[in-house]
Amino acid sequence: MKGFLDYVPGNSVFHKMNPVTKLIFAFTVCIGCFSSGNLLVLLALLIFNIVLGCICGIPQRTYSLLKGLTKIALMLFIIQVLVIRSGNVVEIFGVPLQWKFIKITDKGSYNAACLVLRLSCGTLPLAIMLSVTKLGDLSNALVEKWHVPFKYAFTLTTAIRFIPVFATEMAGIIEAQTSRGIELDTKNPFKKIALILPLCAPLLVSSVRKTQSLAIAADLRGFKFRKAGSCLKRYPFMFRDFAAFVVGIAVIVLGICSR
Repeated sequence: MKGFLDYVPGNSVFHKMNPVTKLIFAFTVCIGCFSSGNLLVLLALLIFNIVLGCICGIPQRTYSLLKGLTKIALMLFIIQVLVIRSGNVVEIFGVPLQWKFIKITDKGSYNAACLVLRLSCGTLPLAIMLSVTKLGDLSNALVEKWHVPFKYAFTLTTAIRFIPVFATEMAGIIEAQTSRGIELDTKNPFKKIALILPLCAPLLVSSVRKTQSLAIAADLRGFKFRKAGSCLKRYPFMFRDFAAFVVGIAVIVLGICSR
């Protein structure tokens, strides 16, 4: 998952879209996913996201994101199936899936499947859109089109930019601790959490240092004097942007109607 938000150059229609359009489109797809309660519609939206990644020219990254989400989704699916006890007990070849206080119901399985698909469908669009958008263009477009103060737009894009940086830093810290004989590759999740939590301290120190360096660099480049008209590049809305708006609204309507 390292570097999953890095910009991927390309010449697709989504690369050429207005950065604000891409952000709105991703959020509309997310809203449509969470508005729907139909398993088939959610599955169709998941396929739509995979096709979207292929159109953007990043199929490998899309599959990697989906693979990373599978582990979290599987854990949530098991929890939902075990917690939700309403509904009829599921039977396989006439054998009910029930043992003592544990029982698997049709309603629990359905809700768990919907939750897993919502998680996947709601995460992929934003990750895909950020992969085909330069963060500098995103901050400038937010200032130009939405009149967001530049310091807030810069804070947003900087936070996104630092996610893969911190992931790389954490990977380096884990490798350093592993070389010192600490077994961080244990299969026990509780033991692994107990071992990783102390590693957050050096990560916090490193992040504070990077923040200070970034603040000094921004001041030296005249960050305080940046205004809405300081950017020379313009981001007009084209036909493809309006088409994306229409598709996003259609996804929301489909999600609401499928409930």
